[in-house]
Amino acid sequence: MLTFFICILPLFSTMSPGPYAFDGRMPQETLERYLSRSITFMDLLSGVGNVEDNLRMLNNIGAKFAGRTIYRWGSESGIEALCAKAKPIAEKAHALMPDLILQGAVFEIITRDVEKVHIPAWAFEEFGLPVEDRCFRYTEMIYPEGPLVNNWSEGASVPDISRRETQMWFFYASAMYINIGVEGIHYGQVELMNRRDKDNAGWFDTLERVRRYASSHACRHFVLCDAHVPGGGIVRDGKLLLDFHAFPLRVKEVVEKPQEGILEVGFLDSIYRRSAGGITPSGWSCEHLPYLVELDNFGNNGKLDQPSGTHFPWGYDEITWFARQSEEYRNAWLRYAVRWLKMHDPIGYLEMPGSRCLSPSAQNETWYFANTRSDATPGGFNQEETIKSIWAGTIAEKSRIKKESDISRKGAN
Repeated sequence: MLTFFICILPLFSTMSPGPYAFDGRMPQETLERYLSRSITFMDLLSGVGNVEDNLRMLNNIGAKFAGRTIYRWGSESGIEALCAKAKPIAEKAHALMPDLILQGAVFEIITRDVEKVHIPAWAFEEFGLPVEDRCFRYTEMIYPEGPLVNNWSEGASVPDISRRETQMWFFYASAMYINIGVEGIHYGQVELMNRRDKDNAGWFDTLERVRRYASSHACRHFVLCDAHVPGGGIVRDGKLLLDFHAFPLRVKEVVEKPQEGILEVGFLDSIYRRSAGGITPSGWSCEHLPYLVELDNFGNNGKLDQPSGTHFPWGYDEITWFARQSEEYRNAWLRYAVRWLKMHDPIGYLEMPGSRCLSPSAQNETWYFANTRSDATPGGFNQEETIKSIWAGTIAEKSRIKKESDISRKGAN
C-alpha cells in the first residue's frame, strides 16, 4: 500500500518571498536562478555517502537545485522502501535549505522486477480504469519487438510511452517522489521511449497528469520536468513538453594534449544553440528553452586513454574523465565551462558535479563527491570551495577565470 507523506513546505512561497520563491508555476527568471545554482547529487536521498556532510556541503555552496537525488535503475520493487528511507533525509535538507529543489528521476528502463510492484487504486483511478488487485505487467510496458527489447540486458528493456501500462508506471513513480518532497523529475532519454508515440501524445498526457498531481500534492504545487533531448526538445502545437532541457556536456578531446577536453558548438549531438523554444508549461514563451548540461555517467568504451572522437572523452564517460584529472585542472575546468557557456550560449547552465558514480578505471574510486576531503568524506575530490566561489561571483574568482586557451594542463592523477 502507498503511504502518503505530509510535505513540510506548503507555505514557503508566501512566508519567505524572495528570488527563489514560486507557487504553482515558475517564471523564466526564477527558473534560471535555480539552474544557475544546480548541482548533480546522485543518491543524496538514498543515503549514499555521509548524509550530514553532503547536506553541509550543499548548504555551504548555496545550492538551490540538487539533481538525481532519488531514482531506480531497474529494481523497481524497491521504490516504496527507498521512499521511506528518503523521507527523513528530504526533511533534513528542507529544514536546512528551504528553497532547495530536490530532483528525482524515472529513467528509460523497465525490468521484470516491476511485476512485484502492486498498483495502488489511485493510479487506476487517475487513468479512468477499473481498479484491479494486481502488479504492473512488464510485457505491456515494452515495445512489441525490436532492438529496444532487452536493450539493457535480458528482461531489462526500454519502455514504450505510447502504452497505457507504461504511462501508469511513470505517473506512479513520479507521484511517489512528489509525496516525499521532490519538486523536480528527470525523465531520462525521452526520445528512446517515443518511437511509437504519435505526436508525443503519450508523453504530453503523462506529464500533464504528473503536473496535475503536483498541483495538489507538491510542496509548492509545482514540479519541474526535464529530460535529455538529443533532438533539441519536444514541441507539439507550439507547446514545450518540458520545463527545461538537459543533456551531457559532450566533452571533445584535444588530441594533441593528452587527457585535455574542451566544449564546442556542433560537436556530435551537443545541445548548444539547439534548444527548442515555444510555450512552456508555466505559460511563458521563449525562442530557446533554458537548459542544463552535466558531466554524465555511462561507462567506458574499452579503449582507455586513447582519443576516439566520440562521446567517450579519452575512453571514459564524462564524470570519470573529470575525476581522473588533477585537482587543479578539475577546478580550472569548471571555471572554464561556466565561462564558455556564458560566451557561446547563455541560456545554458552547468550542472555542477556533486555526487555521481564512476565507471571502472577511475583511480580505484567508485564514486565522485565534490565535498572538501575530511574525516566525514575521506574520498572528497575538493571542488566544494571552487563551486562556492564560482557561484558567489566574487571579484577574486572572476580574476581567476581565464580564457579557454589559457587553461593550464596539469595532467591526470
